[in-house]
Amino acid sequence: MLAKEDIGIDDELARLPLRELGAGFDLLAGTRVLDLTTSIAGPYATMLLADMGAEVIKIERPGAGDDTRSWGPPFLHGESLWYLSVNRNKRSVTLDMLSEPGRRVFDDLLEKSDVVILNQPPKTAKKLGLDAASLRARKPDIVYVSITGFGLEGARADWTCYDLIAEGYSGIMDLTGDQDSSAQKIGAPAADMLAGQDAAFGTVAALFDRLRTGRGHVVEVSLVESMTRFLACRIVPFLGSGVPITRSGGKDSVIAIYQTFETADEPMTLALGNDAIWSRFWRALGRPDMIDNPDYATNEGRRAHRERLVEEIQRILIEKPRSHWLQFLASIRVPAGPINSVDQVVRDEALLERGLFYRLRGEHEVPQVGTGIRMDGRSNGPRLAPPRLGADTDAVLGDILGYRDEEISRLRDQAAI
Repeated sequence: MLAKEDIGIDDELARLPLRELGAGFDLLAGTRVLDLTTSIAGPYATMLLADMGAEVIKIERPGAGDDTRSWGPPFLHGESLWYLSVNRNKRSVTLDMLSEPGRRVFDDLLEKSDVVILNQPPKTAKKLGLDAASLRARKPDIVYVSITGFGLEGARADWTCYDLIAEGYSGIMDLTGDQDSSAQKIGAPAADMLAGQDAAFGTVAALFDRLRTGRGHVVEVSLVESMTRFLACRIVPFLGSGVPITRSGGKDSVIAIYQTFETADEPMTLALGNDAIWSRFWRALGRPDMIDNPDYATNEGRRAHRERLVEEIQRILIEKPRSHWLQFLASIRVPAGPINSVDQVVRDEALLERGLFYRLRGEHEVPQVGTGIRMDGRSNGPRLAPPRLGADTDAVLGDILGYRDEEISRLRDQAAI
């Protein structure tokens, strides 16, 4: 029976394309990753690695597991949908890292792994014996990946951090929203997702170098730095010009016409991003005067007259509905688009055809957002559903470590697993 929080499941889940579990990308096959992370950034990083074929073993606390397992509602089949969003293609092992027998199991797994990823502040990691120096002493060629709020060194190194805090530090909140509004958080955990991508990218780079040199590496990613790097195209112009950067509600850019506009019914986006697109736009509208006017010949000139140009374009677009303009602009190769809500995005036929949204069949059917990367003309496929807490403990200890059934039973009696 579905919980009350499982609202809309019949409509929203059933209409998604069904993907059976099977073979996915195998570019990282043979790489084993120990995932000690929780929440979003770390699990997203390890899911990206798993999507590319790595074997990811998710180490979780007995009885509790990843923090996101309790993030809800909404829940689906008793699992948090936040958890389900970033944990496919992994196996879950419950392990009490604070117990002596549990730590021995971890050390055995470490010996047979290539990568360990954690998101503990450095002081906590050192207290648990999970700092880079401790783990590399046991396995010198391990790729050690740390995801923290502020990095492994410096005055802020041991401060706790979440996506919200990182967004505030980075400057992105100050640039998000209308000019007269207060600062706003981005509508998704952007710092977490960017840091996760950075961690996955750094891991692959470190593994590539290890193939050449045999050396392990310490990969260090911080939420604040990943989020701040995202602002490079706003920060560098400020540093080079001294001109303050302010929020404008998406109605200003270095490109003169690059914003939202109203139509006869729904708003849309329009980007006249270069001189050729500018000319195509006005030629198709039968307005050669806008092309021939020397004041508008370059982006610099258009920026100088931006207010007048925006007013003229708005006067034209308001006369017809958005669907007309999107079809018309696509036909003349002028970038434009809708402003979709989430329920509209997941119904986008082009994205569905490319395999970005689907439901996978495991113990239960669960919705997923795909890798978003195609290889050799095909989208990725899921190998494993997001695991139930501890679902793979016995199999991992038996298959990888060769533990006998009685050894596993003893560990369970000791509450180590």
